[in-house]
Amino acid sequence: MASELLFDISAVDLDQVAISADEVGRLNPQCGEMRQLDHVIWVDNNGGRALGVRYVRDDEFWVPLHIPGRPLMPGVLMIESAAQLCSAFFQRFRTKQQRFLGFTRCDQTIFRGQVVPGDTLYLLSHELTSRPRRFVSQTQGVVDGRLVFESRITGMVM
Repeated sequence: MASELLFDISAVDLDQVAISADEVGRLNPQCGEMRQLDHVIWVDNNGGRALGVRYVRDDEFWVPLHIPGRPLMPGVLMIESAAQLCSAFFQRFRTKQQRFLGFTRCDQTIFRGQVVPGDTLYLLSHELTSRPRRFVSQTQGVVDGRLVFESRITGMVM
């Protein structure tokens, strides 16, 4: 897997909102503490790319538990954040009607850094293949310009 970013985010206005928090809530079924995507900042529909954001707070359910005294965002939640970005993109741009989308694979996952409360986790997604019922996307997480994880995610309409 590449250790460079999927696309250059320095030219993106990180204050813009392409898919609002409310719309993410309509597109994805996760809610409450399991909602891991705050909103989508930017999309390139034709190029199959999206940039989302996850504001990591100090009052999240995992903070006192993982790891006590040194809270680290669990890797599975980082991947879940990216998966929710992929799902919102697929639901918004690739399906004619909203349907339940499940994740069938996470491959080639590498954790390269830590995410802690107070961090802003930027999520990058590049759709590699898309069919009416299935997609494969390469994803990455970035904090303060550092690549903290990458994974290939496959989703399928269930």
